[in-house]
Amino acid sequence: MLEASFARNLPAMTSDALLEAWKRDAAAPFAGWDFSYLDGRMIEAQPPWSYPDLARAAVAQAEDVLDIATGGGEVLASFAPFPGRATAVEGYAPNLPVARARLAPLGVQVFQANTASGMPFEDAAFDLILNRHGGFRAAEMHRVLKPGGVFLTQQVGGDNLDDLTAAFGARLAYPDNTLERTADAFAALGCDLELAQAWRGSVSFADVGALAYFLTAIPWVIDGFDVAAHAETLARLHWQIQADGPLRFTYSRFLLRAVRR
Repeated sequence: MLEASFARNLPAMTSDALLEAWKRDAAAPFAGWDFSYLDGRMIEAQPPWSYPDLARAAVAQAEDVLDIATGGGEVLASFAPFPGRATAVEGYAPNLPVARARLAPLGVQVFQANTASGMPFEDAAFDLILNRHGGFRAAEMHRVLKPGGVFLTQQVGGDNLDDLTAAFGARLAYPDNTLERTADAFAALGCDLELAQAWRGSVSFADVGALAYFLTAIPWVIDGFDVAAHAETLARLHWQIQADGPLRFTYSRFLLRAVRR
């Protein structure tokens, strides 16, 4: 009876029980960049390359490593032990204590810095800069790289989750973040581009509560996301799951490895 009423009245109403369940999921703790809360509820396809493998191999040959936008330090920590000095930068204040607690025992110093406007490092300080899904300015990366140094990044493409944002009637947050623009920026600085590859693949959500958690944790995907405010869209997606199975949206990623001449 509830389902029939729900379906007839969409998008005007939602079930109170469902709405409260979605709110509980959205309010669940999230720290660093740890989505283990969604184990079994969110399934992500992976690009054909392995960023961890590429980064780990590069770390093994580096004396001075910098990790940009380290989040909670989860990815960088997986590359330990480090053969030389390792440093990390994180711009989001709530992540700093998480990253420092994880990385300090590994000998990694974590700085709070805005990588777009500048970082507290000398010119040509690092022979490897790593960046996974974080913002940066190409000229600043070039500045702190040693000649022959490597910048390795996996980025979220500007068209990432374009089908999800369309479902909410939202706009893409960073539409200009493309492989072409990024590659052109490093080439203009005089860097050699050793790898440049783009990919699109799926991410699926088993239930709307998982999606609510995801969108709360990453608030720039749907600006101003709130379960109550977006209840009508969430209700439509809920019944889409009932009819067709897990929700599927599209990730966009690109990989770039640039070497400073």
